[in-house]
Amino acid sequence: MPDTGARSAAAGGLLRLAPALGAVYVIWGSTYLAIRFAIATIPPFLMAGVRFLIAGTLLYAWARARGAARPTRRNWLAAALVGACLLLGGNGGVTWAEQRVDSGLTALLVTTVPLWMVLFDWLRPGGRRPGWRVGLGLLLGFAGVALLVRPGTGGGAVDPVGAAVLIAASLSWAWGSLASRRLPLPDSPILTTGMEMLAGGGLLLLASLAAGEPGRFALAAVTTKSLLALGYLIAFGALIGFSAYVWLLREAPPALVATYAYVNPVVAVLLGWAFAGEPLTGGTLAAAAVIVTGVAVITSAQRRPAAAEPEPAERASPMDERAAA
Repeated sequence: MPDTGARSAAAGGLLRLAPALGAVYVIWGSTYLAIRFAIATIPPFLMAGVRFLIAGTLLYAWARARGAARPTRRNWLAAALVGACLLLGGNGGVTWAEQRVDSGLTALLVTTVPLWMVLFDWLRPGGRRPGWRVGLGLLLGFAGVALLVRPGTGGGAVDPVGAAVLIAASLSWAWGSLASRRLPLPDSPILTTGMEMLAGGGLLLLASLAAGEPGRFALAAVTTKSLLALGYLIAFGALIGFSAYVWLLREAPPALVATYAYVNPVVAVLLGWAFAGEPLTGGTLAAAAVIVTGVAVITSAQRRPAAAEPEPAERASPMDERAAA
């Protein structure tokens, strides 16, 4: 006789996780489209800097109010380095590139972050050589990227400068994610993420100044649509989505949480098509399928072994594990 009690408990557990999992799927997948709407009338580095300074201030205050210890100078230096890689190089590159590349295609190219992380981890001194499943995932992922950026995909060639910036942004995010695991970051994931956002937001504003954005910015020209998109990125993308993700890390199996990495780009492609008129062609769908399959193969292969919990010095903040939007 089947164990109906166990099945009912499993179904109940999945139902309990569904709202948070759905929030991570949809909210984080929608941030790419929100970025496109926000930068329509707000310069990209300025928009991203304001977004992360506000979100980082709120997360930092929340963590401290809940009893997180005051960070040390070493903590701040580590957070600044990670924030530079993840938010200035990673998210800043994504935000700038969306001036030239559709939001759905951006999400697909950013999905390559796990591929670069595997390569970096392999090439570092004493690094881990990927097994055959991970190798297969790498081949699929890079084949999908080649298919995506080839001329004719998506109704026209993907802008080469935008694509190059997105690859560089993915490399920056991947390197920062790996580096964060050995840096002296605080134990509180919320405090750590708030600090990284504060540091990264400040660096993005410096980049905005260096790019001359304030001189080209006219507050009167900012549309309600862009302001609503910025508010959405702060409230939903940074705060609600992040909170749901942190809760899932505590309550759900890691393999289930990891599925966001290949659901987000699918959501982004569909939203870009539905709400921004971005082309959805057979070439785009084929490339998306190949990339997402490659990432899924890598993720499942890495989650398969029952590895021991990493030492605290190698533990990354939740933000370091997510996509760059």
